[in-house]
Amino acid sequence: MRRRFSVPRMASIAFIFLMNAATVAGAAAHELPSFVPELGWAHLPNGSAIGEVSAVTVDRHDNVWVLQRPRSIAAADRARAAPPILEFDRSGNFIRGFGGPGDGYDWPSVEHSIAVDGKGRVWIAGNFRTPGGPGDDMLLTFSGNGHFLRQIGRRGASAGDTDTSNLHGPADIFVDDAAREVYVADGYANRRVIVFDSETGAFKRMWGAFGTVPPVGVAPPPRVEGVPAVPETGDGPRDFNGVHGVRLSKDGLVYVSDRNNQRIQVFTRAGKYVRQAFVDRNMRSGTTASGIAFSPDRRQRYLYVADFGNAHILVFERTTLRLLETIGGSGTASGEFRGPHLIATDSKGIIYIAEVQGRRLQRLIPDANDRAASR
Repeated sequence: MRRRFSVPRMASIAFIFLMNAATVAGAAAHELPSFVPELGWAHLPNGSAIGEVSAVTVDRHDNVWVLQRPRSIAAADRARAAPPILEFDRSGNFIRGFGGPGDGYDWPSVEHSIAVDGKGRVWIAGNFRTPGGPGDDMLLTFSGNGHFLRQIGRRGASAGDTDTSNLHGPADIFVDDAAREVYVADGYANRRVIVFDSETGAFKRMWGAFGTVPPVGVAPPPRVEGVPAVPETGDGPRDFNGVHGVRLSKDGLVYVSDRNNQRIQVFTRAGKYVRQAFVDRNMRSGTTASGIAFSPDRRQRYLYVADFGNAHILVFERTTLRLLETIGGSGTASGEFRGPHLIATDSKGIIYIAEVQGRRLQRLIPDANDRAASR
């Protein structure tokens, strides 16, 4: 069953968090989760300016970490730029901010993704790349108070999909604390998922679409807006094209969003292909599956997927990949999205959505009267 959630239109406010409005409701409370938008709960230091909001993650204390792009702020306002890494508590109180170029590491040219592991370490990646030129080919780790700890890879050092030391425009990060591993969706210039030891940075394994060896030297055709990116039937292209999101479920399955191929693929930890589902196949924009997150219940019943190009959030039944619901649509009002990018959930089931073009982070609060949203 597929229905559109609807919310009242409201005026646009830069870097807002979903405004107080009517409940965003599912088809039936006992079947689908429903959410209530919330107004302006996060409080930045007075006078701070915010650029494109590329990523959000939630730590084990339910503190919310945001990654934004200070260099995307207009030159006249850049002196007021907030730090690229921002931490808030769940009530919206600003805790700290840090990040940016410094000694001993290569800060990314374009901030893209953020993760916080169980030890409180903050992981950062960027997605800048130029054909034949230097790119954001590295992964950085900081302590929770901003002290630099480690860099995996080096700027401009990538040798492509066979390189086990460098990335090339990585898109997303997930840390498996129990296994001491970090998964990277290495997808802007490469086409693979790659796994490193989270404590030493040593390479462990990698794979491409359908669990195959990552491609070597065979680039996908350029995407043309309005032209279907993948065939209307069949399994789709044999290679990834825009590996953008990666998450590991509690039952040991790796979920990967293959954005330009409009699909989610599922693997074992070892990279064995399990299943896939298409995400808004052949809609107006071919750039669909972007950020992914799970509901926090024991079974992680729901899989949330941000459709970047078509500007909404989709709710899937995680184990079957059956589409259940679509939230929102294109626009600047509360409950609408402009470039929903990377997303996260906390222990209470709140969904956080980082919007690049919208330059804001919205959040959806589970309806307290809805048992489906909380179980």
